[in-house]
Amino acid sequence: MTDRIETDGLAVDASLYRFIMDEALPGSGVDPAAFWTGLSAIIHDLAPVNRALLAKRDDLQAQIDAWHQAHAGQALDFAAYKAFLTEIGYLQPEGADFTVDTRDVDPEISHVAGPQLVVPVMNARYALNAANARWGSLYDALYGTDAISEDEGATRAGGYNPARGAKVIAWARAFLDRAAPLTGGASHSDASGYQVVDGTLAVATTGGQVGLADVGQFAGYRGDAAAPSHILLCHNGLHIDICIDAGHPIGRDDAAHVAEREGAHEVEHPLGGRRRDAPDDPKVDEGDASVGE
Repeated sequence: MTDRIETDGLAVDASLYRFIMDEALPGSGVDPAAFWTGLSAIIHDLAPVNRALLAKRDDLQAQIDAWHQAHAGQALDFAAYKAFLTEIGYLQPEGADFTVDTRDVDPEISHVAGPQLVVPVMNARYALNAANARWGSLYDALYGTDAISEDEGATRAGGYNPARGAKVIAWARAFLDRAAPLTGGASHSDASGYQVVDGTLAVATTGGQVGLADVGQFAGYRGDAAAPSHILLCHNGLHIDICIDAGHPIGRDDAAHVAEREGAHEVEHPLGGRRRDAPDDPKVDEGDASVGE
């Protein structure tokens, strides 16, 4: 028997209830009582409508199944089949032109290009795979394809090739210079460390500390502000995750300990990331990696 918690006329799965109370709501500004009251009102309002729609779907499917059984072995009469589907209400007349309003829709749906995967949230692995499908490893993509030439000994065959790795890192840093340029003409290639100071990105370089030419490109970070494990930047509505790990085989030899760029990491849950404007609540900062678009 599934453990459930009674609240506001709902019987909520205990795991879901704890997730909402312990992870989703803290730091969101949403009052727990108001959340459950509002959710209960929505469910009690729409559940009867949903049940009626499901019953209509079952009825339509039964009629379609019966039609195919009655016409088994016969050549398809498209006109007759279309007339049947129209008669039972499966096909409807084309309506007037309309527009879709994306107001109050999350930007991940309304503006950001990327796969929209629908998965059952009760299966954690499916949910993780769906979240990770929106991230790609820039280092892996460069190393394993002909985007980087194999000249000067930078071949792909065999084990890890440091010469090819160096080309990948150089390309990625040049990409950062184009996508998220630094002030004073400084280059990410000269970065020896990334920090968050007073809510903005500070980059230590051989020429001194600099910041982003466009401070609005800084979207967030993960970990300690003085030594973050992830820096999240935004460019043209898409996000770049700079992963910093001094213990990583690549990061340990990098001056800024950058181990990856553009999100090659697993996600614990969709609330694991830290926004730069998030409250200083440790529950917001749980997990091993961040989530982005």
